[in-house]
Amino acid sequence: MLIGRKPVALAIALWALSLSSCLAQKTASGAVRPVRTSREYAPDTFTLDDGLSVIAAALDWRSGRMRDCSHLVHAIYERAGFSYPYASSSDLYRGTDDFRRVADPQPGDLVVWRGHVGIVVNPAQSVFFSYLRHGPGTDNYDAQYWRRRGQARFYRYIKNGSAGDAARSQ
Repeated sequence: MLIGRKPVALAIALWALSLSSCLAQKTASGAVRPVRTSREYAPDTFTLDDGLSVIAAALDWRSGRMRDCSHLVHAIYERAGFSYPYASSSDLYRGTDDFRRVADPQPGDLVVWRGHVGIVVNPAQSVFFSYLRHGPGTDNYDAQYWRRRGQARFYRYIKNGSAGDAARSQ
């Protein structure tokens, strides 16, 4: 499902797909369970609504060239209003003060491998958005290509991470 340039209709379809994933998510056994609500998130991490804001910024991405996946993800988070100091995909994989590792990804979380990062769009379908071989687009993080890169890690933005600490100290 590799998609390079996305027409408006595709962006709308992906947005609807991400919204439907917020209502229910399949477990490994195939059972459907509700996705956690904003009240069930740790108070310092962003909520499902925040995650959807990040996805909206990704789907609305119209900017020109990006250097790589980590710059694209950083720019999208900035555009959605979630600032953090730029970190390479390798730094994100090791962990930063601005993201907390999570086991169950939600829309807007990061999916990270050594050397690559993307934004989870639909965890029920394993869809993520990133800078791919042919530019910004979506793919399936459970695809064989990505599995060969090793175990993916998922991270959720922390609202009071280092960027929030710096803003409060000014």
